[in-house]
Amino acid sequence: MNLQSGTYYWPSTYPGAPSYPSLHEDLNCDVLIIGGGSSGAQCAYYLADSRLDVVVIEKNTVGSGSTSANTAIIQYSGEKLFTDLVHMFGEKSISRHLELCREAINDIEEASQTVEGDFEFKRRDSLYFASYPEDVERLKKEYGLLKQNQFELEFLKSEEIEQKYGFKKEAALYSYNDAEMNPFKFTHSLLNHAAKKGVHIFEQTEMTGHSYDQERDRVTVRTNTSHLIHARRVIYCAGYEGIDIKKEKKASFVSTYTVTTKSVNDLSFWYKQTLIWETARPYTYMRTTADNRIIIGGLDENTSYPEVRDSKLMHKKDKLIQEFNKLFPAIHLEIDYYLTAFYGGMIDGMPMIGVYDELPNSYFLFGFGDNGTVYSQMLAKIIVEEIVEGKNKDINLYLKERAL
Repeated sequence: MNLQSGTYYWPSTYPGAPSYPSLHEDLNCDVLIIGGGSSGAQCAYYLADSRLDVVVIEKNTVGSGSTSANTAIIQYSGEKLFTDLVHMFGEKSISRHLELCREAINDIEEASQTVEGDFEFKRRDSLYFASYPEDVERLKKEYGLLKQNQFELEFLKSEEIEQKYGFKKEAALYSYNDAEMNPFKFTHSLLNHAAKKGVHIFEQTEMTGHSYDQERDRVTVRTNTSHLIHARRVIYCAGYEGIDIKKEKKASFVSTYTVTTKSVNDLSFWYKQTLIWETARPYTYMRTTADNRIIIGGLDENTSYPEVRDSKLMHKKDKLIQEFNKLFPAIHLEIDYYLTAFYGGMIDGMPMIGVYDELPNSYFLFGFGDNGTVYSQMLAKIIVEEIVEGKNKDINLYLKERAL
């Protein structure tokens, strides 16, 4: 799958990132993780203390796929309002989903204090503003649901927004304790931590085929290095390319766009450097980085054709700057990096763990969505507990059948 094109900021922040060998022999293991991006790293991180024999394979280099295009805005809220999810799945299930999202952010913060290397995790508040007057009532209902679930947030009116930010919007949700980080350093930090605990990691090692041995109750994976890996369990963490392995009807894709600016000397105009996004569809969002750059993304296009996606990049990068200047007209930004990428989600608004009868002993981590890093942390923890302990009480929330 042609996932993305353009220029990438995150890899430039870690030019001395660790490298790993390719597979040079047949292996037997308890758990095989396919994919060396952020979700594969999250699974390896949770498995590192399990005393199981764990192997990770990555067809290119660690973090070189969608991880390099991830803007790493760490929030519990997503594109689909929780009030809408309650109508689909029920209040009890969505309340638990909310709590798991909050736990996942806390777990990412805990990892930042546990692993070696600084992946620039920082708590940030979020401003989610109403793009149109008709969105205000929906935000009020969302505010009520989140307050009912003990989330710390405020409902800001027009004058409060203008006082803090200088621009005018009818209303906004102001949420506390979201976060931002560097996804490339995050992935490398987690895998480095796992490797030091005995997890085996191989780059330039691609799965070229797989089969199930019912008699031995194991999966055999063939690789491009002409070696076999025999595993009791397999976790597919191939991101959007997981759809190439197992088609999933609930998954849908659009094309998205991102620019990263040169460093800005003065960010005092930006109240607490909060994460900013909006109710419009397609929407734009923005954040700052550890070296005072600004990342602006969004303006999604409903196309899954790479050539169509790529043809719009030059126009979209300029349009993203224009959207920023609608909020902050006095700020002159210089673009340093820009890219376009496929962006996936599940049509019902919930992430998914793919478990299929035709692929025994296997889990697909489909942490798709606008806060996919949070979803992947949550799903990785669930899958690992299911493997290590034999059960997890929350897995039914995220299976294909959505047994809610």
